[in-house]
Amino acid sequence: MEMLRRSSVFAAEVMEVFDRSPTDKELVSQAKALCRDYINSRLIQAGVSWSKPEYNAPVPGGKLAEVSTILLRLGDELEYIRPNVYRNIARQLNISLHSESVVSDAFLAVAAQIFTAGITWGKVVSLYAVAAGLAVDCVRHAQPAMVHTIVDCLGEFVRKTLVTWLKRRGGWADITKCVVNTDPSLRSHWLVAAVCSFGHFLKAIFFVLLPER
Repeated sequence: MEMLRRSSVFAAEVMEVFDRSPTDKELVSQAKALCRDYINSRLIQAGVSWSKPEYNAPVPGGKLAEVSTILLRLGDELEYIRPNVYRNIARQLNISLHSESVVSDAFLAVAAQIFTAGITWGKVVSLYAVAAGLAVDCVRHAQPAMVHTIVDCLGEFVRKTLVTWLKRRGGWADITKCVVNTDPSLRSHWLVAAVCSFGHFLKAIFFVLLPER
């Protein structure tokens, strides 16, 4: 009976966490966990081998794990539409991967451009695809430590730019509402828009960063 009572209390505490509004700190922490999971998936997909430290991946079966699965699925859709847009990002931006400040500045500049005209889930997915593509470049060029720099930069960008928007939607779980059709032949308009936006501003970012190289 005591065991059952404790289990009920624990379940109630878990439900309370899901029911209440997430804090800024929680949203940023979740954003970084999702980023690490997304990057790890893309490194495996690219067949890139690297020695990574242990990190707190989303707990299997948990709400964040569901969000991670959806984020990766939408990322697959986005990258399917334009497979070359989210690859070789360092080369497209013409930046060196040996400088932490250069990588940070480039990523944050791209992130800022993505959301110039507002925030949508499509653009959030695009942000993660950019982070993962850049991370793959870093590992391929023997700069695996830069992966953590990218994750930290994404977390900082979320804190400064996306937290308020996320809180209005109740947190990261709102992205699960984007999946309304399982037919892989149907490509969501908002994903297409995200790809088009990214393709247009890559050249703009190149010229923004050019004087600093």
